[in-house]
Amino acid sequence: MNLHGVVGPCVAAVNPWLTVTLAASTGYTTAPDGRRTPAYAEPVPVLAQVQALTLRDLLQLDGLNLQGERRALYLNGNWQGVLRPEVKGGDLVTLPDGSDSGSLWLVALVLENWWLTDGWCKCAVTRQLNPATEHASSHAHP
Repeated sequence: MNLHGVVGPCVAAVNPWLTVTLAASTGYTTAPDGRRTPAYAEPVPVLAQVQALTLRDLLQLDGLNLQGERRALYLNGNWQGVLRPEVKGGDLVTLPDGSDSGSLWLVALVLENWWLTDGWCKCAVTRQLNPATEHASSHAHP
């Protein structure tokens, strides 16, 4: 039974779905000097519910030694964090935040994956520097 499908519309009454942009990791490219650059598929719009992490979520993330701003996303689809066997980094999510480019988040860990049975997952995301705004803000204060 797809419980997320049942409760999602009820939750949306107080926490509406947002259209976010997701770019799936496709691995990386390696420069001649050995530096690796992450590679991503073309971004696609998807609906997501953004929520705070629960205590259980925080305990799962504790061992990863991640710092920074984190949130939970409920997403339709099969989105991923780091997949070492497939040589992929985490997928990138852009959340609308009122700015032109939005805020950039990395899928750090998939907390619940019900893709095979119900078509959704719950991911923990960590805020990243956004290359679209990083250059402008790095020169704002000398």
